[in-house]
Amino acid sequence: MSPPKADVLIIGAGVIGASIAFHLTRHGIKPLLIEKSSPAAGSSGACDGLVFLQSKKPGLHLKLAMESRRRFDGLIDVLGDGIEFKNPGGMCLIESDAELAAMRLFIEEQRRTGLGVELIEGDEARRREPCLSQRVIAATFSALDSQVNPYALTFAFLRTAKSAGARILMGEAVKGIERAAGKTIAVFTDNGRISAPVVVNAAGALAADVGRMAGLEVPITPRRGQILVTAAVPPLIRHCLISAQYVAAKFKPELAERGGMGFSLEQADSGNILIGSTREFVGFDRRTTFAGIRTIASRIVPVIPALQRIPVIRTFGGLRPYTPDGLPILGKVAGLDGFIMAAGHEGDGIALSAITGELIADLIAIGRTRFPLDAFRLERFHEGAA
Repeated sequence: MSPPKADVLIIGAGVIGASIAFHLTRHGIKPLLIEKSSPAAGSSGACDGLVFLQSKKPGLHLKLAMESRRRFDGLIDVLGDGIEFKNPGGMCLIESDAELAAMRLFIEEQRRTGLGVELIEGDEARRREPCLSQRVIAATFSALDSQVNPYALTFAFLRTAKSAGARILMGEAVKGIERAAGKTIAVFTDNGRISAPVVVNAAGALAADVGRMAGLEVPITPRRGQILVTAAVPPLIRHCLISAQYVAAKFKPELAERGGMGFSLEQADSGNILIGSTREFVGFDRRTTFAGIRTIASRIVPVIPALQRIPVIRTFGGLRPYTPDGLPILGKVAGLDGFIMAAGHEGDGIALSAITGELIADLIAIGRTRFPLDAFRLERFHEGAA
């Protein structure tokens, strides 16, 4: 049976909704979090765990990611070592002169934003990461790039929030949002009506559906990413790794459509290696495909030949909540008091979870945030169209 009311109702129990719930309890607010299936059942449970700064656009996107990264060190003290956070540093691997020229410009912009990043030659990259082949002619390196266990992080946020008084309802789908006089006043679920003056849309790839229930057009589209998981092996990968082509495909969908998706790579504490990923607009189809998996494998083996001898034990696909400009949608919505957006992180939900939870909780609890949210408003899309 649904509770009759909640001071704050959060839709979605992925890492973003879980982080918001956790941070609200730090303000003494006990939110209600509702999820139609189970925690981390969406994007948060079908992704890698990279907290990677070098893949972010210079400017506001990168600044937001840097703020989030700073908070992960403190989260370990609260959430515990079980989130498997570690800071090995990261490399962006360069395989052609054209990529090298582009990355020189890219890291100069990142440096102006404040990121510590350097360009190293291929031999130096292989000294730091011996598994790399001669195909790598150079790399960029940042000591801040890190990784975490996405499942463990999401469940740690939820567990800690619940111990502080948050309520969590699983298997309860949102069916409608009631509005009156330009305000949200209630949410309808499978099991009834819940009065709620503040509703947070943290529904990930489903955020557009939730937005429509509130009479809003939210430009979030699912973008499938397929990932390979290898058998557990002794330590092979020392750093978090992505390719320069991966960065390019992230911000230019037409490159991914032509097969230029690049790759990302990390080795988990368990010894399994996660290799991703495709970037495909296929609606809500989460199935893996032979073509997608083959493309990932064919891209990674020439760069890290040792992977050819390691069996793949499973594959999975997840849906990233993509926005047209690559930035999440955060904050209050004009014309609908009490409705707050916290979605559209695409492949950056894990990396941005810490700062997103803090900012949305601060916005609800004290009415202001330490990091400006103007550039992340939903209205930016409608203003641009106008």
